[in-house]
Amino acid sequence: MEILEWIRLILGGTLLLSGLIIFFVELYGIFHFHYVLNRMHAAATGDTLGISCSLIGLMIFCGLNFTTFKMMLVVAFLWFASPVSSHLLSNLEVTTNENLKKYCQVYENLSDLEKELKEEKNKEKAEEGKV
Repeated sequence: MEILEWIRLILGGTLLLSGLIIFFVELYGIFHFHYVLNRMHAAATGDTLGISCSLIGLMIFCGLNFTTFKMMLVVAFLWFASPVSSHLLSNLEVTTNENLKKYCQVYENLSDLEKELKEEKNKEKAEEGKV
């Protein structure tokens, strides 16, 4: 029985630690990126994954009881709510930001992007030929 307790301790601690690491990476991404959509992506991904890892680690520590069931419901709610709310907020940003082209390049259709990629490849091949 003691081996199972050690396995529970190691697994729960590892998940809690990984949740904390994910939170710190999320914070770095939020303060490092300059554009709001990049910051929002870092925050949404970090929240969903970090809280889930932390709560699963706490569920392992807690064992099978009603509190574990409630934490499982919180994880399920966050897995549905966080991506939906992030998508809605980013959609609002894209539709209301007049300076969007200043931050990122928006292509009208796919052929423009394909032309630009071909030009970049041709430039790289020309530079490799010169060297």
